[in-house]
Amino acid sequence: MPNKFEKKFISYCENQDLEVNHNQINVIKKLEDYNLSNYKSFFSKLFYKKKSKKGFYLYGGVGVGKTMILNFFYDYLDEKKIKQHFNEFMLGFHNFVHERKDKSEENLINQFVKNLKSKASLIYFDEFQVTNIVDAMILGKLFEQIFKEDMKIILTSNTKISELYKEGLQREQFIPFIKIMEDQSIEVELKIDDDYRKSKDNQKQRYYFPLNQETNFKINKLFRMITRNKKQSSLIINVKGRDFKIENFYEGIARFNFNQLCDQNLGAEDYLAIIKTCKFIVIDQIPQFNDANSNQQQRFITLLDVIYDKNILLAVTSDLNLNKLTSSRQLEKPFKRTISRLYELTSKNYN
Repeated sequence: MPNKFEKKFISYCENQDLEVNHNQINVIKKLEDYNLSNYKSFFSKLFYKKKSKKGFYLYGGVGVGKTMILNFFYDYLDEKKIKQHFNEFMLGFHNFVHERKDKSEENLINQFVKNLKSKASLIYFDEFQVTNIVDAMILGKLFEQIFKEDMKIILTSNTKISELYKEGLQREQFIPFIKIMEDQSIEVELKIDDDYRKSKDNQKQRYYFPLNQETNFKINKLFRMITRNKKQSSLIINVKGRDFKIENFYEGIARFNFNQLCDQNLGAEDYLAIIKTCKFIVIDQIPQFNDANSNQQQRFITLLDVIYDKNILLAVTSDLNLNKLTSSRQLEKPFKRTISRLYELTSKNYN
């Protein structure tokens, strides 16, 4: 018999027409335990003796429902809270440090965390991953201070904690963070065979392939439809002295060639600035990926994460069917998430 918390979750799924299965219910039970150990009253603390862990780390394959479950939990909690893309969070930290260059690293981390605590007692990172050596080197100290301040962190990831930043540059500098996370987190794997984003009810509708005259006609027809009666202009985005020009901009609708976004030195900070101006994006000519263009593929992965996190509508053209897109060897695992998100972002149900 489901308890009150499980009933709320089942009702949450039913309201969104989502399937519920026993694996998800098992995660919900662990979340309830996490909730009880961290958000208990003074009297319940006297009886609840289990050591509380400040982190809840939910990992598993793409499209299994991790985000849906933690979204439910995040909405359920009546706490001061922040949900942020990890790239955006780290950019905020680096900007904070840049503005106060004269202070020591330790003092800056303490100040940043105290400022963060004034805004929230819980942080939610969806699809947590570390790809940057600068972030990898600072995360241990940063998260250690967050936990010292009794702040809570909930995360989803495709990777177990011990395999984060695997084969990354100077990974030994990242080991302290792994130890902190393993010590401070309830780590739970969600296993489900199907990728819900690829279900028959969520088939791609704005993913056009292959790159030929017919595909070009279809994407042009869509673009004319969504920009009808909108004024064309060009827009210049400036990020820390770097200019990026959007040539095809129609009052929040933008169209790019893949190379414009991913074949030049752009990163999460640039993509966040570009996305702020857009509500619908069209990307033409997504190529096959391999070891020769892995840098462009990494930028595309980052770009899709930002687009997904900000709920931007998307249409694309590509050389291959979505389930046939190739990958460089190094990025095969994170690219599975990108493929899954492309299914959802280009589906007719995503609007």
